[in-house]
Amino acid sequence: MKKAVWLTFFALALALGFGCKPAGESGNGSAAGTGSSGSGSTASNARPEPPGPGNKVTGDVIKVGVIASLNGELKPWGEDSVRGIRMAVDEFNAAGGLDGKKVELVIEDTNSKPEVGKSATEKLVAEDGVIAVLGEIASGITQPAAEVCFRYGVPIISPGSTRVDITNIGANVFRVCFTDNFQGAALAKFAYEDLGLRRIAMLTDKKQPYSTGLSDVFRQAFTSFGGEIVDEQFYEGGSTQDFKPQLTNIKAKNPDGLFCSGYFNEVGPIARQKEIVGLNVPMIGGDGWDSAELLASGGSGIIGGYWSNHYSNLEDRPEVKRFIEEFKKRYGGPPATAMAPLGYDAALVLLDALKRAESLDSKSLMKAIAETKNLQAVSGTITIGPDGNAEKSILILQVTKEARDKPVKRIEFFRFEPKSN
Repeated sequence: MKKAVWLTFFALALALGFGCKPAGESGNGSAAGTGSSGSGSTASNARPEPPGPGNKVTGDVIKVGVIASLNGELKPWGEDSVRGIRMAVDEFNAAGGLDGKKVELVIEDTNSKPEVGKSATEKLVAEDGVIAVLGEIASGITQPAAEVCFRYGVPIISPGSTRVDITNIGANVFRVCFTDNFQGAALAKFAYEDLGLRRIAMLTDKKQPYSTGLSDVFRQAFTSFGGEIVDEQFYEGGSTQDFKPQLTNIKAKNPDGLFCSGYFNEVGPIARQKEIVGLNVPMIGGDGWDSAELLASGGSGIIGGYWSNHYSNLEDRPEVKRFIEEFKKRYGGPPATAMAPLGYDAALVLLDALKRAESLDSKSLMKAIAETKNLQAVSGTITIGPDGNAEKSILILQVTKEARDKPVKRIEFFRFEPKSN
């Protein structure tokens, strides 16, 4: 695929809210997630119990449903998530399964659309009788799927939906990725404590709720640590590639760092143009920077920047090395996106819970998933919190001349609840 076509395709996919980079959900059926900074459930706020009875395993086959974007704009990331899921399940079955019972995946294509994801989930839980569902990567597709699972009493684990309130739907909804609340706060902590920054300016894409939400959390967290936000400038993603006016205004405020909460397709030009206006400060951003095009797009201006993600192929952890080695054997190359290890980890959480469940039914499995503690996974050590979210570390990466994702530091999970606007 030619570079220009790839950039256009990737930008479209980002706008639909794939993976852990949700790009806004308006409640009108869009596939986009939301980067809302509204707080999710806390330990003191019990989530509603699903009214449905769930499903039970009969015979020697444990049916698990999978919803994934195998066609449409999100296909590359949906395919990666399924590859990770298949790999985990195949390893589980090869090791003997559960008392001789094997897990069978029933995979449905959401076609990158919320309404298709909803109907696919209805089929899985009502007709196929799966005891759990894995998916989706996009918050906007996960939401209606989770609502279906809630009605039927079936647990669902999302590999990559960061929208904060997804798990508020019910006690059957879980995720293995971090939320935007933690991501924004962790970046602020790293900027303040590790980089020693005190006066940060922000450049926010006001068209994307992911960007506005992440900026809001970063602002609240950074100021709570003692830092100062000296300026915030805005742009609308997709409408311009000229950021020099905003960068010139920012330079006048003399910041010591620049937080860019948008996506890579704007971050690249911003990095180049900050050099033109003479704004020579480090850039910081979130998982919206995740693209193989980041270095080519940002040029020398992006080098030295820091961003957060769930995982990097360059990590030295044994879990990552083993995963990449096996992934290469199976698929002929390393994972292209973080959705592969996150899909693997979602399945890993489910399979671990299966071994601990009191009986092979949805209700018992739901309870076992909620009790997951310190599970060694590819993307980090996972504990499921009382809000259904994965309490795990986040990876800080640095852009260098050699790589866009050089691992710098893992920040352990901490809870930060931003105030609602």
